[in-house]
Amino acid sequence: MRHVSDASSANLVPFVREMVAPGSILCTDGWRGYYGLSNDYDHRQTILSSSDDPAHVAMPGVHRVASLLKRWLLGTHQGAFTAEHLQSYLEEFTFRFNRRTSSGRGQLFRRLLEQAVATQPVTQADVQHGYQWKPKKTGK
Repeated sequence: MRHVSDASSANLVPFVREMVAPGSILCTDGWRGYYGLSNDYDHRQTILSSSDDPAHVAMPGVHRVASLLKRWLLGTHQGAFTAEHLQSYLEEFTFRFNRRTSSGRGQLFRRLLEQAVATQPVTQADVQHGYQWKPKKTGK
């Protein structure tokens, strides 16, 4: 997940192109901000205003994640979060969400220690404004 300043095409299209591999199936609602993606993706739009199904039925995964995020922000942070830290909160939520059904939670601490040793220090600015993760370098 990533915080984008608004839902304009100027912000959405670069985000999608960075996060989704070309040629992937891209399922979106009918928002005009996604226009321009059809050339690179199998873009499947669900126009919610002309659909007989409510949004939570037409796109259940998106609504489930959004609902859980809202509940987590309100429950954990009591709704007291700032835009300055929002990207870090999104990263923590994504981490927890992706591991919610993990059966190997005992390995988590071991992997955390491995990453702590292998990762460069993270500064306060990284924490406040979202850390820019760099891809792992593979040795040959």
